[in-house]
Amino acid sequence: MTLDQGFRGTPAFRSTADLDVDEFAAVCDRATDPAAVPTASRIVHNVPVFPAEALRRAAGSTASMRDAMSELHHCLLHGPGAFVVEGMVDPGIVDAATQTYLEIIADEKAAGIVAGDHYAEPGLNDRIWNSFQKLAERDPSTFARYFANPVIDLVCRAWLGPAYRMTAQINVVHPGGAAQRPHRDYHIGFLTDAQAEQVPISMHRASVLLTLQGAVSHSEMSVESGPTRLLPFSHAYELGFLAYRDPTFQQYFADHFVQLSLRTGDGVFFNHALFHAAGDNRTADVVRMANLMQVSSAFGKPMETIDTAKVVVACFPHLQAMYREHGFSADVEALITMAAEGYAFPANLDVTPPVGGMAPASQSDLVRDALAEGWSADRVAAALAQQVVDRRA
Repeated sequence: MTLDQGFRGTPAFRSTADLDVDEFAAVCDRATDPAAVPTASRIVHNVPVFPAEALRRAAGSTASMRDAMSELHHCLLHGPGAFVVEGMVDPGIVDAATQTYLEIIADEKAAGIVAGDHYAEPGLNDRIWNSFQKLAERDPSTFARYFANPVIDLVCRAWLGPAYRMTAQINVVHPGGAAQRPHRDYHIGFLTDAQAEQVPISMHRASVLLTLQGAVSHSEMSVESGPTRLLPFSHAYELGFLAYRDPTFQQYFADHFVQLSLRTGDGVFFNHALFHAAGDNRTADVVRMANLMQVSSAFGKPMETIDTAKVVVACFPHLQAMYREHGFSADVEALITMAAEGYAFPANLDVTPPVGGMAPASQSDLVRDALAEGWSADRVAAALAQQVVDRRA
């Protein structure tokens, strides 16, 4: 089943046993309709290319802005799921930011910080977590010029509406850097298959609308340097969060992905459910650098602020007594879920890198360890307090 076929009668929970690579191939085997992207200057490998100046003009009035945002939204949801914006950020501003980012990388290395990423071992690439805040603190003038950008704002609003939250991470891939495996991204893309099977398929669909993925090119990116590999229309396969690790789907991706060359300052944006992967840097001397963007909807937040650490500490003696009598019973698991924060994000990935997967340990993980290992209440309180500190930017 695809996103646009409806879901009446479909089981609420799906598994890897439901995967069908032929259905996936049928979803991907279509062409971008030029009539749906009239503002694009051209379509390359099914990916529309928009001139930044056209979008900048559209941002000048409410009516034209809505028309442009509707076009971009349709492209991300019903179209190929990706587009390029040529000339989105002035190359001079990008170069100034690049210099600051290189200084940050050097300083972090000197301090013994070796930042890995979700798909490569530490040291293979250069990575700056939270490049957004670090640029603002190190070089506020360049930060202001970089992000005072109505085109980036228009693109983000087109998918998420107002009050979105920008986050960004610098990724530098050196000559010889290997390609990533195809994947989907945050949120459900960061879960294991077993975890994703516990999430109803309606939330698989809903999560697609909560995040926009993008990148600004900080170098001249020929195809040989490995710009992002994209599989147009693959976001429409609704079991994709369960499929991207499957070898048959990975092979389909390897046989059908597309890449577009980018100039310094160009932007690429895509539905994060699109199968995608950074390419391999086959050059001898090109250092590929991009400012990756994970932009989040304002609606992924609770209504009230809860100090879950205090809640856990208060009820831990009762939770411990229940565990001693019944182990990890349904009652114990329910209380852990209600009291503790079960999701590891947002996180400070400099301090708490992913552990054994795509995410750091959550409060719930800590509480389960504490119960299994017989921690004292004081030790639990200290560990939770440290976890709160470690999550801060």
